[in-house]
Amino acid sequence: MISFRTRLLFLALCLLSAAEAGATIPGLVIQSVKGDYDEVKERVVMAIESHGLVIDNTAHVGTMLERTGKDIGRERRIYLKAEVLEFCSAGLSRSTVEADPRNLVFCPYTIALYVLPAEPDRVYVSYRKPLTNAGARSMKALREVGKLLDEILRAALK
Repeated sequence: MISFRTRLLFLALCLLSAAEAGATIPGLVIQSVKGDYDEVKERVVMAIESHGLVIDNTAHVGTMLERTGKDIGRERRIYLKAEVLEFCSAGLSRSTVEADPRNLVFCPYTIALYVLPAEPDRVYVSYRKPLTNAGARSMKALREVGKLLDEILRAALK
């Protein structure tokens, strides 16, 4: 009999293989564009701000992974650049948590940008779809968050 841990490891490896093969990953929206990272990031920032939103934090994930990788003996470079922009909408967030207080987990909203070493001229921009099986009010509010994230991505990559 195969253990739960072995099944979980197999599933993780399958998802990783699918991601590396360019397959879609359920729950994620990933798009890419040829271009300069800083220019694409600026377009994403402008698209966020054009909705009247403010970026609360920029997580420098690529820098952190590179720095800590050396500390743990795992020095393979994963990204040339990688950041996660965090922001929120007072109105949408309020609707989301009023529908179900557990929806707090969806705030802040995040959009990730990264460049892979094998594709230095391609910038990936992605976000997690805010999905739930909760009640109708919750699903409606989270659909609006998803719509906002999609509008930002489309505006930034057009």
